[in-house]
Amino acid sequence: MRTRIGARAGAAIAIALPLALTGCSAFGVGGDDGDGATLTFQSLAFQDTTIAATQDIVDAWNDEHPDTQVELVQGSWDNVHDQLVTQFQGGTAPDIIHDESADIMGFAKQGYLADLSPYLSDEVTGAVSDDVWQAVTAQDGSVVAAPTLLQSYVVFANTGALADAGVEVPAGETLNWDDFQTMAKELTGDGTYGVGWGMKQPTAAVMNLALGFDGTFFTGEGEDTQIEVGENELAVPERIHTMAYEDQSLDPVSLTQSGSDVLPGFFDGKYALYVAGNYVAQQLVESAPEGFDWAVLPPLAGTAGAVQAANPQTMSVAAESDHVEEAAEFIDFFMQPEHQAALAEGDWLIPASSEARAQVAEDTAGENGWEAILASGDGLSAAPFQAAVNYPQWKDQYATPALQQYLADEISLDELKTQLVDGWSELGL
Repeated sequence: MRTRIGARAGAAIAIALPLALTGCSAFGVGGDDGDGATLTFQSLAFQDTTIAATQDIVDAWNDEHPDTQVELVQGSWDNVHDQLVTQFQGGTAPDIIHDESADIMGFAKQGYLADLSPYLSDEVTGAVSDDVWQAVTAQDGSVVAAPTLLQSYVVFANTGALADAGVEVPAGETLNWDDFQTMAKELTGDGTYGVGWGMKQPTAAVMNLALGFDGTFFTGEGEDTQIEVGENELAVPERIHTMAYEDQSLDPVSLTQSGSDVLPGFFDGKYALYVAGNYVAQQLVESAPEGFDWAVLPPLAGTAGAVQAANPQTMSVAAESDHVEEAAEFIDFFMQPEHQAALAEGDWLIPASSEARAQVAEDTAGENGWEAILASGDGLSAAPFQAAVNYPQWKDQYATPALQQYLADEISLDELKTQLVDGWSELGL
């Protein structure tokens, strides 16, 4: 899920795992070292806890499979798409590929990813919902990845600030967008804003949250994909714009910043509410000032409910690998509930596996926002944009700059719509 890209992913460059690539070149397809196969696994994990959990899984596999060893190579969320383009075209792709569903379907269409369905166990496939599997299933029915961890967008609250303003912490199963906007206005005043929201890269948040208003953006699949931008698709950016420039309950400067840039303002009391990916809970646990009390509010719900796009992190196998079956067996091992739970707890993400979710719920006892975070995963569903093969290009070249301009109050809502639609047309689709 590249919604995690940004400030978090920048740290990946500085945290590199050893390139101990026995029998293969860096970022290359694994080979044979004479005693067995050596597979390369390009991981995008970058938080210390998740890097450690990933290494533990690899070590456990290597201990149990002396003839099929896995070697870690560190990748980065910042440039994974461009890197994979180069690797696939050059025949140097790693055997095992860590990415996200919204990014891999174009590679699958070009034949670069192996079909995993013959190799994944019933235990693994049965623990993940059909909706999530749909996000990694190609038009021809092949399963081109295993979904691992999921992100949702949640509202973090400074509970002390809410108490001072006489605003109750919402306790329902969901938080209606209208109520969220009303709460933001009640928490605004005396040089403070109700909400800070880092939207420097806005497309992922808009596309994911749009499903709560039945905003699908795309219809059809593959070459038949068509774009549709109407009231439902524009509901989220329009509401954000209203909060920033009409209600003045959302700091417009925060819309130009990354999530990590906005977080200090949340700690300092500049914002009572902070919208971000659920993974930020770990930063709150580790970095919040002493005495700072916070909570994760119920999932945001639009007219269609608390629905968000399921854009899972994924594990794929390069079709050109000499060891497709062995690589797929490693992914099946990687997907075991105890492994997914450890990764999820390290990254504060939601496991795609229902068994792993249950393990996380038990391990965390719902504390530090985990109850609300896991609940937000109930509304995750495959979104049409994930089947749009050229979505990554449209997002980078057209959607992101257009949304940035709109959220900076530089263009109108109609101009935003025009740029989104015309951008897709300019791609020749």
